[in-house]
Parts: sequence; structure tokens; C-alpha cells
Amino acid sequence: KDARAVVDGQLRVHGVSGLRVADASVMPTVPSGNTNAPAIMVGERAADFLRRSRNDL
Repeated sequence: KDARAVVDGQLRVHGVSGLRVADASVMPTVPSGNTNAPAIMVGERAADFLRRSRNDL
């Protein structure tokens, strides 16, 4: 865990209930190539996290 991180492993913003970040800003390092594919993957993971959290309700 990085104490300086804004989000946790489920892309939830620390200290803010119900808010997730699902874009390239959550990447700890900037890819050396195009950021489109990595940003899409972050969005896909966020969608998975949201689906799982909805099913747990």
C-alpha cells in the first residue's frame, strides 16, 4: 500500500464514500506508449468492481 495513493485497489477514493476513479489518472506510472489501451483496461476493471459491489448488496 502506498500512503500517498488517492485510490485503493478497488479504485475507491480514500475518505470519500461512493466515489471511484476510472481513468488513466490512477496509473502509478505513465506508460511509454499510447495510453488508450491501458485506460480502457482501467475502465473495464472499474466496471467489474462495480458489478461485484452491486451483487453484494
